[in-house]
Amino acid sequence: MPNRWWILKPAVFLASSVPIGWLLFDTFTGNLSANPLEDIRDRTGIWTLRFLIITLAVTPARRLTGFSSLIRFRRMLGLFAFFYGFVHLATYVWLDQYFDFKAILKDIFLQRPFIITGFISFLMMVPLAITSTRKWIGRLGGSRRQMLHRLIYFSAALGILHYYLRGKVEIGRAAAYAGLLAILLAFRAWHAFQQRRSQSTPQLKAV
Repeated sequence: MPNRWWILKPAVFLASSVPIGWLLFDTFTGNLSANPLEDIRDRTGIWTLRFLIITLAVTPARRLTGFSSLIRFRRMLGLFAFFYGFVHLATYVWLDQYFDFKAILKDIFLQRPFIITGFISFLMMVPLAITSTRKWIGRLGGSRRQMLHRLIYFSAALGILHYYLRGKVEIGRAAAYAGLLAILLAFRAWHAFQQRRSQSTPQLKAV
């Protein structure tokens, strides 16, 4: 892995940049629909959710395959989730509402309350993005960083709820994302149970 690291990391970065590159290409070549703002919101929103799920899948994949170096990609993938979420939010606040916060509040509370779930989902990613630097990771320490990292599960759950409540998607698609998140949560719970069990077994033998 060390010899291939310099190839794999840029490759993952480029692959993660494909959705935004594709979106920009479609935007400037006129390949979007008659409602381009909606296309941009939809595509950045769904990729935010996908990158959240992919980020959460890194640790289970590492444990199942034994390929420990996969953990090196998790921070980058999480930052891409934040990036797509930021573009998704900025499209709404800037290009759709023109920073008219009075209109935004009216839209959220009177017309489209599902936006609240998406906004809270994004807010939960903010501390993760801020503390993703090596300096912050060292300052927080492993245990506190791990506890903070659990926010990503809530962010993903609210993102799925936001996706479902939007009302323009088949229930099956939202259910598929919810199912993937449930599997990842179940794997995390199972691994935590196995760890506690292995830690308690030596103590029982000692008694």
